[in-house]
Amino acid sequence: MKRNPKELETTHRTLSRRALLLGGFQLVFAGGLAMRMRHLQVDQADQFRLLAEENRINIRLLAPARGEIFDRNGIALARNSPSYRIIIVPEDAGDVDKVIKDLSRLIEIDPKDLERAIAEMRRSPPFLPVTLADQIDWQEISKVAVNAPALPGITPEVGLARIYPRRADFAHVVGYVGPVSDYDLDQITDPEPILRIPRFQIGKVGFEAKREDMLRGKAGAKRVEVNATGRVMRELDRRDGVAGADMQLTVDAELQGYVQARLGTESASAVVIDCENGDLRAISSAPSFDPNLFVRGISIADYRELTENTYRPLANKSVQGTYPPGSTFKMIVALAALEEGIIGTEETVWCPGYLEVAGRRFHCWKRGGHGNVDLNTSLKRSCDVYYYDLALKVGIDKITAMAQRMGLGIRHDLPMSAVAAGLTPTKEWKSRNRGEDWLIGDTANASIGQGFMLASPMQLAVMTARLATGRSITPRLIKSIDGIEQPNGAGVPLGLNENNLRTVRKGMFSVSNDRRGTGYKSRIIEETMRMAGKSGTSQVRNITAAERAAGVIRNRDLPWERRDHALFVSFAPFDNPKFAIAVIVEHGGGGSTAAAPIVRDVMLQALYGGTPPLAAYPKKDRNRIKAQQERLERERPARLQDASDRA
Repeated sequence: MKRNPKELETTHRTLSRRALLLGGFQLVFAGGLAMRMRHLQVDQADQFRLLAEENRINIRLLAPARGEIFDRNGIALARNSPSYRIIIVPEDAGDVDKVIKDLSRLIEIDPKDLERAIAEMRRSPPFLPVTLADQIDWQEISKVAVNAPALPGITPEVGLARIYPRRADFAHVVGYVGPVSDYDLDQITDPEPILRIPRFQIGKVGFEAKREDMLRGKAGAKRVEVNATGRVMRELDRRDGVAGADMQLTVDAELQGYVQARLGTESASAVVIDCENGDLRAISSAPSFDPNLFVRGISIADYRELTENTYRPLANKSVQGTYPPGSTFKMIVALAALEEGIIGTEETVWCPGYLEVAGRRFHCWKRGGHGNVDLNTSLKRSCDVYYYDLALKVGIDKITAMAQRMGLGIRHDLPMSAVAAGLTPTKEWKSRNRGEDWLIGDTANASIGQGFMLASPMQLAVMTARLATGRSITPRLIKSIDGIEQPNGAGVPLGLNENNLRTVRKGMFSVSNDRRGTGYKSRIIEETMRMAGKSGTSQVRNITAAERAAGVIRNRDLPWERRDHALFVSFAPFDNPKFAIAVIVEHGGGGSTAAAPIVRDVMLQALYGGTPPLAAYPKKDRNRIKAQQERLERERPARLQDASDRA
C-alpha cells in the first residue's frame, strides 16, 4: 500500500528523534566510560602500580649501627665489633641433617643454638635463612668459607655485636643491650618496625636503656624482588641506615677502674664529682658483673650466681641504694642553725653521753660523753648530743629545707637506671604517709642522719660539692653527643652566708687534720692537697636498753648483715676544691675505719691523675700503701683488656 507523503514525513521525524535520543545515550555512556578509564589509568596509576609491584617487590629493614660510648678521654666503654655468624637456607641445603652434621665437624655448635635453629626452621618457610651459630671467631668462619662447596645452603655472614671492653668497671653505669622481648614491645605504645627485626638488640639497663632513642639510630631499607612464593630473586636497591649518636661520658675510665678495684670485695659504692663543673668522674658499685654475659643471653647458672649473692652485684648502689646518712648529715643541721642565727660558733653544749627528750634517752656514740662541745668540736669529734640539742631548736622543717637545698631528697636527672630520690622527711610527710603525728624524738633521730632520713652516695657527693663551693652543683654524666659539648652542672650560688659555709668547712677540715678528728688516721700529708671530710656510721639495728647497760656489742662480733653501714664524705684540696667524694661500705662498721681510707686513696688518685707518691701518705701507712698499689697494679691488665681501643 502506498503511503502519502505526509505520513512518510511524520514517520521520518519520529525515527530521527529516537535515533538522536539513542545516540545521545550512547555518547553519554561512552563519555562516562572514557572518564572512568582515564581516572583508573591516569589519576590512580601510581596506586595500581604500587599494588602490582608489591606482588613482586618487598621492602626489608636494615638495622643501623648503634652509637658507641666513650669515657671523657676517648676510651671505648661500649663499642661495635664485627660479629660472624653462620646461616642456613633449608631449601638450598637439601638434606638439612647431613649438612648440619658436616658443619659440626668443622666448628662447634652450641646445642641450645642448634635446638633453637631447628625449631625456627620448622615454623618458617624453607627459603628463609636461619642462624645456626652466632659470634664465632675468624678461624671458624674461614673453615666454613673454604669448605663452602661441600656445605650446600650454608652461608657465612658478618654483622655487628655490642662489646663492653671495660667489663665490670662500667656495668652499672653503661648497662648492656639484649634482644627485644615481648615484654619490651608491650611497654611501647607504638613500637617501630625496626624493633621486630629478628635478634635486634636494645638497651636493657643503665645508660644503654636511658639513651636508647639516641643510640639506636634510624633503620635503613633495601628493596628485593621476590617471586610468587616470596623467595628473594635479586636486590634492587639499598638505603643504609643512619648510625646512632656517639656519646662521650664525663667519667674517667682510669679512675673508675681504680675505684672499682679499691672497693674490692666489699659491698660498697663510691661517687667522685668534679667541683668545678659537676662532672661525674667515677660512679662505682661493688661487687659488679660482666655485662658481656647479658648481650647474647646469660646462662641460668651465671644469673643464679648473681641473684643469690648476698652483696647484690646487680644493684647499682651508687644511685639506687639509699641509706641513713648518719653523721655525714650533721653539716646540714649545723648550716641550718647558722643560717637561722640560732647558734654562734663559740657557744657550747654539755654532752654527758646522752640527752633526755620527752622522757627518752638519746645516746651519744661516746658512752661517757664529750663534755663541753662547740660547733667545730662537734664536727671534729662527731658529738651526737650537740646535734640532738641543736635540731630541737631549729625544727625538722627547716632542717629538711636545707637538706634539699644541698641536694638531698631530690632525684637528680641522670641517664641511669633506678635513680633514687632518697627521703628528707617533714611533719606533713609523716602525716600523709604514716598517718601519725611528728614526734620530737623523730627530730632528734633525724639530726644525726637516722630515723626516716635516707640518701644515696650520689646525693651525698652532691651535698659535699655544694658545701665545698657554695654553688648548686648538679651532677652531669654526658660530656658530649657526636662531639657537641653538653651543658655543664657548675650551678649558681646557693645564696648562703659565706661565713657560715666557711665555719662548716673548717669543722670538716678538723675532722681530717686535727689529731682528735675522727678521720685523722686517713689524712693527706701533702700540704697543697689537704682534704676536709666527715665520717658517718649508720645503724641498721636497734640497740636495746639491756644491751646498752651490758655494753654495746662490737660490729665485728655481729653477723655481717647486722653491722653498721660505714660512710665518709670529703672534698679536696681544702683551699681550692677540685673533687668531692662519697663512699658507703655496707655493714662496714665505723666510717672512720672502713670508709675514710678508701676516700683518701681515691681522692689522691683523682688529684694526681694516677698513682700518687707515697710522700702524700702518713709515714706509718706507706709500707701498707705501697703493697696495696703493687697489688692493684698486678690486677690492672685484666681490668684494662681492650682499653687501648679509642674513638
